[in-house]
Amino acid sequence: MSDTVTKPATRTRSGGRSARQTLRTTRDFTMLPGLTRALPVCEVMDGALVEKIDEASMNILENVGVQFRDPIALADWKAAGAKVKGEMVYLDRGLVRDLIATIPGDFTYSARNPANNVRLGGPHSIFVPMTGAPYLRDLEDVRRNPTLDDLAMFHKLSHMLPALHSSAHHIVEPYDHPISQRHLRITYSSMKYSDKTFMGMTTSPKNAEDVMDMCAILFGEDFMEQNPVTTGNCNGNSPLVWDETMLGAMRAFCRRNQPVLCSPFVLGGANTPASVPATVAQLNAEALSALAYTQVIRRGCPAIYGHYLSTVSMKSGAPMAGTPEISLMNFMIGQMARHYGVPWRTSNTLGSAKTFDAQAGYESATTLSSVIHAGANYIWHSAGWNEAGMHCSVAKFVVDAEQCAMAYRMAEGPKWQDFDEALSAVPDVGPGGHYLGHPHTLENFQSAFFMPELFDNNSIEQWVADGSKEITQRALEFAKKLLSEYQEPKLDESKDEELCDYIAKREREIPAAEALNQDY
Repeated sequence: MSDTVTKPATRTRSGGRSARQTLRTTRDFTMLPGLTRALPVCEVMDGALVEKIDEASMNILENVGVQFRDPIALADWKAAGAKVKGEMVYLDRGLVRDLIATIPGDFTYSARNPANNVRLGGPHSIFVPMTGAPYLRDLEDVRRNPTLDDLAMFHKLSHMLPALHSSAHHIVEPYDHPISQRHLRITYSSMKYSDKTFMGMTTSPKNAEDVMDMCAILFGEDFMEQNPVTTGNCNGNSPLVWDETMLGAMRAFCRRNQPVLCSPFVLGGANTPASVPATVAQLNAEALSALAYTQVIRRGCPAIYGHYLSTVSMKSGAPMAGTPEISLMNFMIGQMARHYGVPWRTSNTLGSAKTFDAQAGYESATTLSSVIHAGANYIWHSAGWNEAGMHCSVAKFVVDAEQCAMAYRMAEGPKWQDFDEALSAVPDVGPGGHYLGHPHTLENFQSAFFMPELFDNNSIEQWVADGSKEITQRALEFAKKLLSEYQEPKLDESKDEELCDYIAKREREIPAAEALNQDY
């Protein structure tokens, strides 16, 4: 299903050629429903190898231990019955299994617009844009520092691109606002410019509390007790360390029944062994320790098995994207998450290229294909990521979103609803004929095959006549047109006022020059 196809409910042949032309050229910004995958998952391990990884991970948890650099977490683990020595926590496999068994296997995110609610877990997946870029390549393809207006632009694009199910949070870092107060403006931008689900900042425990307070204003405290409305991300420090900042933010989310991504940060060969299976065993131990801790905080709260995967170039030490080992690890991690019955997160359309070139395309396509076939649920960094995450490219953002729409269509599997009707066209056309003018083709040509808008499939003569535009130019023109058509999904006036009052209050309380991770 393309980003520009007409809604099925409005397709009709009545009204003549002009009516059909209007339908073909009217852009539909309606979000695609959360993806329900119908493709079989790719599993590269048999049951014995899954058990082998599980056994290795449990041995790490029991005998090597995980460092929790946080006195509250250490006290929590002692109360839960874990063996604690200094900052080292040794987790009995029985305790781990008991705790992770209480994590919901799937749940539904409630968005500001209920039509944009999405289910996550099992066969249910969502695409989420990239976050955290310190630079952007803008609407003129210039690499520069981002601003709050640039962040708003990406949130608007996220709102308008049907295959994206979330506005994320700090897609780019807004450098024109103080670091210590930035999380407030980022959260407000996510809420204001899109009515899809969004992510919440976890840059400090207090920042996470602020996000929870803003969510309570938007959705209601009681509603949040029963419904996930946002997502936090807590990165581990591989190998085998969880720090006070991430654990404090995790507590802020879990206590309010909001899911977090428990994400070891893998640089294969640098902070994990130089081996795919051994890396997965270590990563699995790290993820399980955090998932288990979410249930120490609050039994039954949603949580997501997470990771960030890259391999390290042994020539330069730089992280790489799109390598075969990353795909293999995604397949394996998918199997482990299903083994434990928990939803899982991965990263998507990652590129190391410095511009939106062929390298970026190859790297991104490789990753997108593998995460779909791995059966990932929370598919993060699905639009814009390039230069190893150092910049978000506007051109790549919109093309990645169209690629996600193509992957969505593939993952739905073959559609059989009109099989008999379509087959009846064969005797109508007969040998040597063509189907272009057949009534079934005229009725279904817009939905039968995905038609990318940003790829050029014309002849070389037509391409030259149209200005010889390469993909970056076409994508930037498309993004500008989208933004010219943007209509803000207005916040409830009283909630908007309450959110702005909260931000003003917190900005008065937080010194503008205060360090990002300080507990104010």
